[in-house]
Parts: sequence; C-alpha cells; structure tokens
Amino acid sequence: MAVEVLTTADGRAKTALGRRHAAAWSAARAAGAPLPIGKSEPPLRPARPERPELLPPRDVPRRRPGTPAGRIALLHAVAHIELNAVDLHWDIVARFTDVPMPLGFYDDWVRAADEEAKHFNLICDCLEAMGSHYGALPAHAGMWRAAEDTVDDLPGRLAVVPMVLEARGLDVTPGMIEVFRKAGETGAVEAMEVIYAEEVGHVAYGSKWFNFLCGRHDMDPKDAFYALVRRYFHGALKPPFNEEKRAEAGLPPDFYWPLAEESADS
Repeated sequence: MAVEVLTTADGRAKTALGRRHAAAWSAARAAGAPLPIGKSEPPLRPARPERPELLPPRDVPRRRPGTPAGRIALLHAVAHIELNAVDLHWDIVARFTDVPMPLGFYDDWVRAADEEAKHFNLICDCLEAMGSHYGALPAHAGMWRAAEDTVDDLPGRLAVVPMVLEARGLDVTPGMIEVFRKAGETGAVEAMEVIYAEEVGHVAYGSKWFNFLCGRHDMDPKDAFYALVRRYFHGALKPPFNEEKRAEAGLPPDFYWPLAEESADS
C-alpha cells in the first residue's frame, strides 16, 4: 500500500490513494485484525508529476508575500512541502520493516501521512480558489535529500525529518498565518491553522519513536540526536524557535539550541 502511494505521480491521485489506504489500515485496527506489515521495496525517489519544475534551492524565485502573486507563491511552496511529507511518511512505513517496531509505530505514520494528504488538498483548494494550481510555479528540488541520506538509518530519519524539518514548520507557520490574515485570505488562514495544529503531532511521533529506539539501544537521546543531525542535516538550525509548540511535541530546548549555537559559530 505504501509503495503504491509512492509510485503514484499525480498529487491529487497520490493523496486520494493514500487516504483510502489509511482508512483501510484504521478500520482493520479498529476491528482487532490489523493488516500484515509485509515487505515491499520502496523506490529511492517517489513518483512526481511533470509539474512543478524542480530547481536547486538557490534558483527558486524569492516570494514577496505582500502581493497576491507572492501569497500564491507562498501557498504553492506549502503545497510542495505537504506533498513531500505525504511521501516521507509512507516511505518510513515501507522503508524500515526490517526494524522490529510495535504496531503503534505504523498507526502514527499512517495517520501522519493521511493528515499530510488532507493538508495538500486544502492548500490546493486555496490555490485553485485564487486562480492558480499546484505545478504552476517552480519548486525546491532539495526536499527529498533527507530521505535519501537516511535511507538505511531509522533513527537518523526520525531525527532529521520530524524532529528538524517538521519542527521548523512549527516555527514559521504562525508568521505565514498572519500574512494571510492581514490580506483577508480567510480560506488560507483556516487551512494553515489546521496544518499548524496537526503538525505538532507529527513532530511528537518523531520524538516518541526516536526516544523509543534510543531506549532500546541504551543510547542517550540528546547525544544521539546531536550526532545524527550533524551527520545528516545540511542546513543550519536558526532561531527564533517556537519553544512552546516544540515542547508540546516532546522536543525540549536543550535538543536544538546547542546545535543552533554551533551553526551560528561556524
């Protein structure tokens, strides 16, 4: 099921399929007859539509959210992030079946993938209401790098994707909501508020299962997190941080502030 989602190119079709599979998983769990986990080889890169054109990060035009075109560009970037997140969460389901994990691990990531699919469609609806669509603008080509770098390292995947990249979403989303609120874009405000509320849970899933694996291997979670972020994350951790929401997601300040200070010094 996960690989079927990953190998579907069209965004609307990918998310519709993922939502059906998530509902089937949840129904089976509720009936006390969970679907077998199985084994299937996920692709190194998920299928993608012909559009948007994917550019190196430095070549993506800068967004100016003070204009209608700039706000469309901002929403387009969010849609691209959400579609990548759909694939990231189905990839974690399929990629690491050699690591014995409780069924709750699959519950969490199937739910996260389902919510990301909802988020993608909410933002696509906003784009279409504003006379645009996903694929109309170029997008960032570097977003899948974290998945490729951690292809054989489950703790590394958890550290970099939910605990760094998705945690960054908690930092920047309130500012984006304010941009749309000031512009009177109520549909975009409502969609972004749904995303903001639910992304806390995705960071929390990462923190929970990262700590679970550290406990299994008798590793200090903070030291392990530092080492994995230094190995796999190629950007800089930059404040300001949304310390309240990060804490709500199980990510205390002593996990990220020392790494941010290292970035500032380097």
